[in-house]
Amino acid sequence: SHAAENQTISGVFILLGFTYLNKLQILLFLVLLVAYLLTLMGNLIIILLIKLNPSLHTPMYFFLVNLSVSEICVTTSVTPQLLVHLLVEEKTISLAGCAAQLNVFNITGLAACCLLAAMAYDRYVAICHPLHYTTIMSGQVCALLACISWLIGISVAIVQTTWLFSLPLCGSNRIPHYFCYIQPLQKMLCIDPWKNVIFGLAVMVLFVMSPFLLIVLSYVRIISTVLKLPSAEGRRKAFSTCSSHLTVVTLLYGTGLLSYLKPTSSSTPESDLLIFLMHTAVTPMMNPIIYTLRNKEVKVAFRNTVGGRRKRSKTN
Repeated sequence: SHAAENQTISGVFILLGFTYLNKLQILLFLVLLVAYLLTLMGNLIIILLIKLNPSLHTPMYFFLVNLSVSEICVTTSVTPQLLVHLLVEEKTISLAGCAAQLNVFNITGLAACCLLAAMAYDRYVAICHPLHYTTIMSGQVCALLACISWLIGISVAIVQTTWLFSLPLCGSNRIPHYFCYIQPLQKMLCIDPWKNVIFGLAVMVLFVMSPFLLIVLSYVRIISTVLKLPSAEGRRKAFSTCSSHLTVVTLLYGTGLLSYLKPTSSSTPESDLLIFLMHTAVTPMMNPIIYTLRNKEVKVAFRNTVGGRRKRSKTN
């Protein structure tokens, strides 16, 4: 019916998501529930460890706390809703819920990109200007970099979401995705979305690719400095402080860019959803694992915290 196609959407959206899995949705529910609980636990443990151990009160771990907060937010904005939808027939979300979800997803994504750039800068200063490290990376500078990261995320995302939802949406209220994502919503606009798309691309270049460029530049400088170090042990030590950060950058940017820049020709809706699942469910879970597996400092802090608690309870 042509009349129905032209009517504006009000009230609710239907998230089609993983409907095509039919009975297998229960299995996905169980897997995602475990992943979600592990993500919350892992990131909360990292935050607590860093807060409780003065040895971890360094710029790198300060940024890591911020990154863990962003991972908790991104997965919480999407996963609980998805878990409910995997169990019920009616996979609806209100317009306000949809806007909120898109907002939190974009805020945390943009903040994470900026935080990863701040972490790369921290590694650059530590390795290329070790004598001035404490003066350059002061507590105020770190707080400022973290604040700027969150402010960019919040202001850009709110402008983008508010603008998108102020425009009239037409046609079917079905979204072929498991959460409110910007691209399917842009396709629903009654007007030509080119201004909105251009704005999205500008955001991508300024706040996603620019931080990435800064990370690459930092590592070019880091690698050239490390290669000049006289001892193999010195080189290994310098690189080992970067390995966790590099792994997280690869993971976050890898899954993020994969879901955003996927080739339209080769992609199916199903494969797209799985790439996004990596981004919203798997990556946030990996962050704490990477930082605990690769870092002696974190392992030692963990042992001290757990061991220290035990000793104290014995003496009491």
